[in-house]
Amino acid sequence: MSDPATTTPPLEAVIETAIYANDLNAAEQFYTTVLGLPKIGSEAGRHVFFRVGPASVFLVFNADSTLKGGHLPPHGARGSGHFAIGIPTASFDAWRDHLTACSVVIEKEMTWPLGGKSLYFRDPAGNSVELVTQGVWGLAAGW
Repeated sequence: MSDPATTTPPLEAVIETAIYANDLNAAEQFYTTVLGLPKIGSEAGRHVFFRVGPASVFLVFNADSTLKGGHLPPHGARGSGHFAIGIPTASFDAWRDHLTACSVVIEKEMTWPLGGKSLYFRDPAGNSVELVTQGVWGLAAGW
């Protein structure tokens, strides 16, 4: 068997992140109104898609629909998930204030050893949403 580190082609980025929600209308309302994400597509009862920044897509699927398959292979998950969206460091306090004004309960606020900060809260489906500044992971891109 060959060494995977020498034979695996390079990967560049995570392009899509997916979560699951039974109530897609509530998810769409939350992500467009509270987080201000532009909707880029939807299919009633199946999914709603959003753009995040210049290079990422955020997908919200109804698990019952996607587990059936169709034009894509069956996929899905049950239960709450977690994802993080990067925000400018200078907007951290403004995001805390905005979420509070939208009656979103902040579950946890963290300052990480490398200086980054995070705000954790839940979407209507119970998924854990994290807004994160640069300086959390020490990545070359700043995150």
